[in-house]
Amino acid sequence: MARLPYIEKSELAPENQDLLKREITLFKCMVHSPNAARAFQGLGGFIRHKSRLDPRLREIAILAVGWLTQAPYEWSHHAKIGQDFGVREQDIHGVMAECDGRESSLEPVARLVVKAAREMTHDLAVSDATFEALKASFDTECVTDLVITIAFYNAVVRYLGSMRIDVEPDYQPYLDKFPLRNPMY
Repeated sequence: MARLPYIEKSELAPENQDLLKREITLFKCMVHSPNAARAFQGLGGFIRHKSRLDPRLREIAILAVGWLTQAPYEWSHHAKIGQDFGVREQDIHGVMAECDGRESSLEPVARLVVKAAREMTHDLAVSDATFEALKASFDTECVTDLVITIAFYNAVVRYLGSMRIDVEPDYQPYLDKFPLRNPMY
């Protein structure tokens, strides 16, 4: 159960109701601070809609963060959202395997993205060797966008866990289909 009550759109000042265009529990909690919610949605919107990073690889990076942190909300949402951007069921299983240090059927660049996510999540930075491999695989803008994406979603999962944001019923089937080993909450 969330640590703060969820706020409904009708409870917000008219100038902040746009913050709940997507009426998901994450945003319903975050709007306790409308300015923070607006800033958060700005970067999240850039990552999803304006980054040049391949959308499937972006979603693989986000899924890796969700799996590595065992974050139910992030994992379930991006198991669903990822499918809209070309992530297949076998990719999700590949992310799980790669995060756990096992081999998978992911192609080399997707494995590299998972490796970068694993290093940033566990070691707080991408290693020199992995960074050089990223530079060989992506232009500098996409390397930057990938690192920003991984860093942002590491922040997101910490907010989700600290606030104990509930997974909405529409996303529960993704947790059932791809269960976490040890959910953070």
